[in-house]
Amino acid sequence: MQNEFDLPKPYHPHARFMAAFASCPLIAILRGVTPSEVVAHGQALHDAGFRIVEVPLNSPDPLASIAALRKALPADVIVGAGTVLRTEFVGDVARAGGELIVMPHGDTDIIRTAKEQGLACAPGVATPTEAFAALASGADVLKMFPAEQLGTHVVKAWRAVIAKRVPLVPVGGVTPENMNTFVAAGANGFGLGSALYRAGQDAATTAEHARAFIAAWRDVNKEAAR
Repeated sequence: MQNEFDLPKPYHPHARFMAAFASCPLIAILRGVTPSEVVAHGQALHDAGFRIVEVPLNSPDPLASIAALRKALPADVIVGAGTVLRTEFVGDVARAGGELIVMPHGDTDIIRTAKEQGLACAPGVATPTEAFAALASGADVLKMFPAEQLGTHVVKAWRAVIAKRVPLVPVGGVTPENMNTFVAAGANGFGLGSALYRAGQDAATTAEHARAFIAAWRDVNKEAAR
């Protein structure tokens, strides 16, 4: 039974990010992409149906890639940065046109800084304590990381105590074949890394992988609706 303690108040998720997430709750992670190729991959993802794309900051010249994506892609796409490890990086991402901060950890200072600057934030959390601290600091969604270590049983346990309107987003080891088990446990979306994009692959391969994930997501939702 959910009660007033399920969700720290106020919970005001980033409207544009949540609209994109509602359209397609699959977050594309382009780790290792370069500025010269990023637009082709971004367009392939958009054409397949993706509406959220992140460039991890440990990629080559990531801010240039973020700026190029923001300029090239339609306004309904949210472009952001992943692997944001320090608060000062938030401003760099915002100045490049980024609208989303994704982290592997639950640093509450980074979350608060992102929200103060008007960006959405998806912190990485691995325990309920981290999850509720992140929400209290303004997190828009909870990135359950690493998903292959946490497993579906943890997603199910968290779903029982975290308000349903808070999206749970497993990241790590997600494939088109295993999304259904996470969704059945209570996941609302996914962050997709190497199964979608690996550094050096061409845009045609990214498009093929993107279509496979979109098709799998649609199948999962059809099954859940039965």
